[in-house]
Order: sequence, then C-alpha cells, then structure tokens
Amino acid sequence: MRLPRRPRLLLPVAIALVAIVALFFLFSGIYTDYLWFDAIKYTSVFSGVLLTQIVLFLVGALLMVGIAGGNMLLAFRMRPMFGPAMFGGGSGADRYRMALDPHRKLIFIVGMGMLALFSGSSFAGQWQTWLEFVNGVDFGKKDQLFGMDISFFMFDYPFIRMILNFLFTAIIISIILAAITHYLYGGFRLQSPGVHASRAARAHLSVLLGVFVLLKAVAYWIDRFGLVFSDRGFVDGASYTDVNAVLPAKTILAIIALICAVLFFAGVIRPGGMLPGVSFGLLVLSAILIGGVYPALVDQFQVKPNQQLKEKEYIARNIEATRDAYDIKDTQVIDYKAEADPTKVKTDGDASVSGVRLLDPALVAGTYEQTQRIRGFYGFADQLDVDRYPDATGKPVDHVVGVRELIAPPTDQDNWINRALIYTHGYGFVAAPGNEVNSSGLPDYDAKDMPVTGSLANSTKLSEARVYYGENPASSEYVIAGGNPKNPQELDYPETGGTGQKNTTYTGKGGVPVGSFINRLVFSAKYGEKNILLSGDINDNSKILYVRNPRDRVEKVAPFLTLDGNPYPAIVNGRITWIVDGYTTSNEYPYSQSESLADMTRDRNTDRRVVAQQPTDKINYIRNSVKATVDAYDGTVTLYAWEPGDPVLKTWSNAFPGIIRPSSEMSPDLKAHVRYPEDLFKVQRFTLSRYHITDSSAFYSGQDFWNVPSDPSQGDKDTKQPPYYLTTTMPNSNPAFSLTTTFVPKQGPNLAAFMAVDSVAGPDYGKMRILRMPSNTPVPGPGQVQNSFQSTLAGQLNTMGIGASQLRYGNLLTLPYANGLIYIEPVYAQTAVGSGQEPYPILQRVLVSFGNKIGLGRNLGEALAQVFGEGQQTNPTNPNQTQPNQQPTTALQTAINDAQKAYDDAQKALSASPPDWQAYGEAQKRLDAALKALESAGATKPTPTPTPTPSSSPSGSPTPAGGS
Repeated sequence: MRLPRRPRLLLPVAIALVAIVALFFLFSGIYTDYLWFDAIKYTSVFSGVLLTQIVLFLVGALLMVGIAGGNMLLAFRMRPMFGPAMFGGGSGADRYRMALDPHRKLIFIVGMGMLALFSGSSFAGQWQTWLEFVNGVDFGKKDQLFGMDISFFMFDYPFIRMILNFLFTAIIISIILAAITHYLYGGFRLQSPGVHASRAARAHLSVLLGVFVLLKAVAYWIDRFGLVFSDRGFVDGASYTDVNAVLPAKTILAIIALICAVLFFAGVIRPGGMLPGVSFGLLVLSAILIGGVYPALVDQFQVKPNQQLKEKEYIARNIEATRDAYDIKDTQVIDYKAEADPTKVKTDGDASVSGVRLLDPALVAGTYEQTQRIRGFYGFADQLDVDRYPDATGKPVDHVVGVRELIAPPTDQDNWINRALIYTHGYGFVAAPGNEVNSSGLPDYDAKDMPVTGSLANSTKLSEARVYYGENPASSEYVIAGGNPKNPQELDYPETGGTGQKNTTYTGKGGVPVGSFINRLVFSAKYGEKNILLSGDINDNSKILYVRNPRDRVEKVAPFLTLDGNPYPAIVNGRITWIVDGYTTSNEYPYSQSESLADMTRDRNTDRRVVAQQPTDKINYIRNSVKATVDAYDGTVTLYAWEPGDPVLKTWSNAFPGIIRPSSEMSPDLKAHVRYPEDLFKVQRFTLSRYHITDSSAFYSGQDFWNVPSDPSQGDKDTKQPPYYLTTTMPNSNPAFSLTTTFVPKQGPNLAAFMAVDSVAGPDYGKMRILRMPSNTPVPGPGQVQNSFQSTLAGQLNTMGIGASQLRYGNLLTLPYANGLIYIEPVYAQTAVGSGQEPYPILQRVLVSFGNKIGLGRNLGEALAQVFGEGQQTNPTNPNQTQPNQQPTTALQTAINDAQKAYDDAQKALSASPPDWQAYGEAQKRLDAALKALESAGATKPTPTPTPTPSSSPSGSPTPAGGS
C-alpha cells in the first residue's frame, strides 16, 4: 500500500527538520563549552579531550564496522550458487530471507550505523586510558612478582585489556552476523543428522573461531599480569595460590589455547567437524580443570590449613605496597604514656590548650546565618570552614570563616530579570577567631557586615568582596552581568539603614560575551530561555557567567582529577579565593589494597550532605598532586603542581602541557592558606586503622586493628566522627595548625590512638604522627568521655536548657597535653524549633576532661581551672587570676524552680492578646533575680535566650527586645 504523494514528500522534509534541530542543539552544547574554555584560557583541554574522543570514536567505529561488517559481506559473497537446494530443499530460513532480502542494503546500512555509533561511543569513553598509555612515565619502582615497572600496570595493562575487550566483542559479533548470513543464504542447515554446511561457510566460521581462541590465548597470557590485583587471598594482590597455582595455570592455558587456535585454522583445509570439536572440548576441559579445579584444590588443601604461614610473604608485599600507594609509609608511630593524673599537671597557661578552637563550624553556621545574613536572599554554607589568620600580634589563630552568598531573589520577586540580571552575586567574607566569643556567647567577628569591616578585613586588605562564583546551589545557575556600566543595575548590597540599595556592574575578565546574535541564540538554546535572545537589557558589554561552583569549574578544567569534597574560601592577595584540592587516583597499583573511595571518606559531614560525597569507585592509589584556586569574582581557575614528582601527574602534564603551573608560582599569601586536605586524610586514616601494623603475622591476627569512632555528639553508631582542624602540640614539637582524628580498638570504646598531620605549607607539611595508647591501661575514648559529660554534669547542664531552649554539643576535640590527653567540648544553647523564634546556637559552656576529672566553665579557662586548679577556678576576664570555687548548695533546686516559673509567666504574658507588657516586665525582673540566686547556689549564670525574637542591628549582632 503506497502513501499519497504529498505525505511521501513531507516525510523526508520532517526528518530533515528534526535532524537540523538536533544538530543545532548538539552544536550549541559544544560551542558554548568551547566559549567557556576560551574565556578561562583552557582551550587546550577542550580541544585535547574533544579531538581524542573524535579520533577514538572514528577508530572504534571503523574497526568495528570493518571487522563485523566485512565478515557479514564475506559471508554473503560466499553464499552457495544454488541456495538451499544443495541441502535438499528449503527450510524456515527461506521465509526470513525472502522477507529481508529486498531490503538487505538498507538493513545493512542501518545496522552498521547503529553498531558504529555504540562501538565508537564506547571506545571514545576510554579516552583517559588512551592518554595515560601514550603519555605514561616510569615510576622508577618494580613490582615484586614480575619485576616490571609500576607504570606498566598503571598505564599499559589497562590499555591492553581495553583493546582485547574490543577485539573480543568485534569477533563475537562477527561470528553471530556471519552465522546468521550463512544460515539465511543456505551456507548451512540445521538438519538431522547434525549440521550441514558448505565448505565456504565451514572455512569462514572456522577462521573466526580460530581468531577468537587465538585472542583467548593472548588474554590468558595477559591475565598473568593481572594477578597483582587479585582478591583471592587474605589481602589484595597475588596470593600463594595465585603465584603457585594460577600463574602456571594461565601459562599452560595460553599454550593450550594457542594449539586449539591452530586446530580451528586447520578446519579450513580439512573437512568435517572433528578438529574444531576436539579443540573446543580441549579448551573447555583445560579451563575447568587447570584454570578452576587445580587452584581451588591448592587453596583448600595447602593454603587454608596453613594460611598465616603460606600468605606471610604476600601479606608483607601488600602492606608495603599499600603504605606506599596511599602515601603513609613515613607515618611515625609513637608509644604514648597517656598519663591521666591531673594533680601532676602544672598549668602555666599553655597556649596550645588555652587557645584551642571552640567554635564548631558545623553548629555556628546557623549563628552566622542569623547574625550576618543581613537579608533573606543571602546565606552561608551549612558547614563553615576552618582557616588561620594572624591576630593583632601577628600570631596565626584558627578562624571559622564563611562567605555570604546569594541564595535567591525574594520569593515575591523571583522572575527571570531578577534571577539573571539583578541578583547576580553574593557579597562579603565573614570570619571570627575560633578560640573566643563575646559576652553574649556569639562569635567575635573580625570580618563582617557589608561593606566588609573588621580588623581581619583591614589586615588582609580585602579589596574585592563580591562573590560571583560560590558553593551555593544558586551559583550553579547562569547570570548575565556587566551590561550597563553607566547605569548599574546589579544589586551590590543593601545600604545602611535599609533605605535603599547600592548597585554595581560586573567588570571582571571572567564570563563569555553574549552581545552577539549568535551567542545569544546558542545560549538561549542551551538553557531553553527565550529572554536571553529577546531581552533589551543585554548588550555588547554583557557577559554570561555559568558553571559557577568552584568545584565544578576545576572538574571541567581538569577532568583527570578527583576533587576534595570541601572547597574553602580564603582572602588571598586582597581577593576572596576558593581553594580546591585535587587528587590523582588509580585502582591499578600492584599489590595495594583496593577500597571504595566513598566508604573511606564517609563520616558525619558526608552523611549530612554538608560536603560533597565522593564516588563509589574503588581506588588503591592517591596523591594530593594539585592545589587549585578559583577567584570568587572573575572565576579564574589556576592549577598548581603540589606534588610534582607524582608519576600520574607527570603523565597528565604530558597529555595537557602548560595547564598546571609549578608550585613555586604560588604567592606567599596563597601558601599561607594551604592546608592538608580532608578527603585525603580520611582515606589515610581509614587505611592506617589497619596498616599501622607492618608485621605480616600481627596483621594476619588483626588483634590491633582500629576503627574510627562514631561521632559522640550525634549519638549514632553508624556516623563516623569527622577529622578536625585545630592548632595542637604534638610531643617535642611546637604548636601547629593540624588535622586530627582519633581511633578506638576494633572492639571496644577505649581510645587506641590519636593521629595528627601538620597542615601548614613548609618543611613539616604532611608530617603524620600517631600517638599509640598503652595496651595495658584503658584510656577513655570519645564516646566514653561524652557519656561522662552528659551523665556527671546533667544537673548543671540542664540549668542552661531552661524553658524552650535545648542543649547542643559541639565538636569533641582531643589534644595531647601534659603527657596525657585532654578532651574539650563546647556546649551551645539554642531556642527550640517552634518556639516562635529563629533558632541558632549560642556558646554557653565549655567542658573539659583529663583523666578522671571533669570541668565545666563559662569559658575554657574556668573549665581548665576546675580540672587542674585543685579547688580554684579562673577569673573569666583574667585566666591566670583565681578565685574560690563555690560548691552547690541546697538552694540550687529552688532557684531553678523560681527561674522556670518566671520564664513561664513571661511567655504567658507575651502570648496574651494583646500582650500584657506590665506582667512581662515583672516576670523578667523575677527571672533576673532567680538567675542571680541560681548563680549564688553554685551554678554559673546562663545567658538567657533573647525574648521576643531578636532583631538584627546594623552590625549584625542580635539585639534583645525587652529581654534581660
């Protein structure tokens, strides 16, 4: 049945239009990518990756079509002259042939096109494997089984396996297509008895099967080298069974497969199916007996009864390789006495403890949000970052820092113009010393407000506080900035007093010009937004800013890197700069233990999604090879070679020459803010929980394996405690900014070890030390200390949770101190959700534990004095001045009851309609008197949560409305 003439003409036109539209959108995506790379001067990455993918696509597609299509055409040309009649008549295949034969050219072209598309795409997806193969450099180290350089296993072996897999696929597809073609055109028939085939069909299929078996022989030989990644034994790497059974078995199987291939080829000149049948049976039988049964017998009857002895050599190889691959071979393990008698400690104002960071960056994010957000369309990250900046004396102090980013335009003004043209950026850098708070328990900001003010802002000479590139989800969207320099329309920041706003126009070098019609058209297609093409506010000065998340920008520029999940901001040379740590990773390091990157880095922060989660890919090699920076104003991306000796980094530097700068070009200001990366430390602590043991026999027994403890402040056994940045003092060392963690035994809550790594750029950067606790003396672990805090001091801590407030425990810090270990934990009060107020934490108390003594103070000095001062507590205004420590009296509960009653009366007066302000004022007076009585009875006076809801003063500090 033929279609009418007009529909037959319209169909090709419709297909052509669909193809043109599809090609236009494809072009838009590629072209806008090019514009992005060109704007940040990394076109060599764009062209290098794209050209490699195109070449691999064409090679893969042509090879697959050439092999599979060529064999299909060859089978068609070999068809019998008289068709099915030569075997005594037709069969069911005739019906299929008659239906398909008139369209065989179209079917062939479409089929080969789809095969080319899939095979080419698959081959192009292996571009990293190809670039590592052609650019790989030697490691200068040899594996212990074959004596080959590590680079063979890292760069060459994956490529060889990739080629073999491709050829296996091509041959298998060729066999299937050739067999189908021969069957349809009478080359063979499935008739009783047996299979009847023409000589040409038999020869053709015998050659294809011979090539397949020949490839199998090559694969058996190459598989020998893959034994260094085996997981058969007690640990990863070639085990006793692999070396003594599987390795010779692979060699024998390769020889047998080679013989079988020859037998298949012999089937070309010798008729009958005996030789192919014998070779196929020999191949299967040898694979089962030699490749499977023999190694299983060796493993079952030789290894398992004597596994510790048999595997000793191979466990030692695994330990050595793993410690090298994870860069932990130089970790220093120190046996630590962990003395726990506070009476023997002489406190002399040790700065390493008295200056410890108390602000928890995970908790005070809410405090920053409420006191420094300024307007509802700004916000801070869910977890702030820890960095160090000098104080007035020039001494580096741990700071909790954050960037005020744009969240979204006000809800009732959320339209395209506001999103894309007006609300284009955040503004400001907010920081506070981590070791102190003001009299209200709030961070004592030294960089705050808009414009940014404070001693830190002045000392760092912050000259550009605008944030066009940031971590907030809104930053992943595009904005169009810089359109009208003479009449600025971008909101810069609200003016003081809320009487208006200050506007600005973007003048940075980042972004893609979007004034031309072509650029507006392609970006309109890319984002599906017609306003980009039609808006009159876009002109020749306009630039479109996209891919605005710092981590995404670095990932796009350096796709061969694995990036740390927590970029952090710093003031570098007067500008806000994001610092992103980049890792070179692999799962091809011989004998090294392979683990999931996501599992190794998982802790409370990743569970809460406050930092990016790593992929589940397995790795067994990692280096922090690159430090990357992203300018928060113009988006400039710069890559620095932090570990230039890393062979993997050298390989990628050969692939993309010139994109990675030497670390010598880093400015002193930037180096001052470099820190040891969190995800690398998590991977290393996960590995060191077992691989701190270097003796293979002790490793096999596993009795001294450790675990990372659960986060005690969360009360969830499945949530690991994250590592903490803080300044600490290791034995025989000066105080240093470090990244720290603790370990507990594999079974048991006691403390097993404390680990810290120096995080300041310099000669000691990356120096990792473990303090191993005595095995015969129990030292309380984080969970036990947290339990002691909450149970021993429950009565006093409950006085802080009066009324609608609740307690929140900050990060439990562990530090070496006075030949022992001291635990320090801040405690915050926060108004309960649903109380009618905006809840945010306020630091109220500090808990300290050393040995069997616990201290609770309004500040760290008081808490330390209770532990070490023998009945003396320090004056909060002068930690070295002491005053009598008053003990609780029987009036304590009465004072608590009076305070509770006064608070309830105040709330009742407020909830009246209208509010009874006179009754509220009287209740406030009684509350103040009760709190004074509470203090006299032995409890330190808590700072009440301001009531009603605090309003923000111009400086961002909360001002109580009517509260005491």
